[in-house]
Amino acid sequence: MIYSLSGILAARRDNYVVVDVAGIGYKVFLSLRAYPLLPLLGETIRLFTYLNVRENALELFGFAEEAELNFFEKLLLVNGVGPRSALGIIGVASVDKLVAAIDSGKVDLLTRATGIGKKTAERIVLELQGKLAAVGTKETVKTMEADLELEEALVSLGYNRNDARKAIAQISSQTTRLEDRLKKALQVINKS
Repeated sequence: MIYSLSGILAARRDNYVVVDVAGIGYKVFLSLRAYPLLPLLGETIRLFTYLNVRENALELFGFAEEAELNFFEKLLLVNGVGPRSALGIIGVASVDKLVAAIDSGKVDLLTRATGIGKKTAERIVLELQGKLAAVGTKETVKTMEADLELEEALVSLGYNRNDARKAIAQISSQTTRLEDRLKKALQVINKS
């Protein structure tokens, strides 16, 4: 098992990076949440990794934090959740927010991930509820619900869902009113 990689960031693509380790380029799939944390090309990077062995491929999935890797591995224990689906779930929100959503039974917050339908989200809640570290609180769930409301508002204005999620992730937690958060999100989207 390859637990982590340290090397030079050689390339960035839409859903993966290439990490050069002693002259060998490793293709590592990342979640959307990892991209803002990446260094510039040519700089040193360290990722925690999960090696997925399939019949015709070996795939590496990378995480900025060890907690994300541990949560990813827990998701893989749920029937019907594969590595790509688990990576999509991690791309929706931070681990503590996802744990809070699972512990609170908030299925709708999990379905924000690409490829995760209501039945799969319900299965995740059923199998993992109460089995994850108790870091979730009611405030965390409220923040996630507010983010979901803001995301839906941006999508209804005609913005891409992924762009909306990236913009929301960059808004300070100090900004609490929906109107203010919407303004900030629009500023972030229009800058890119």
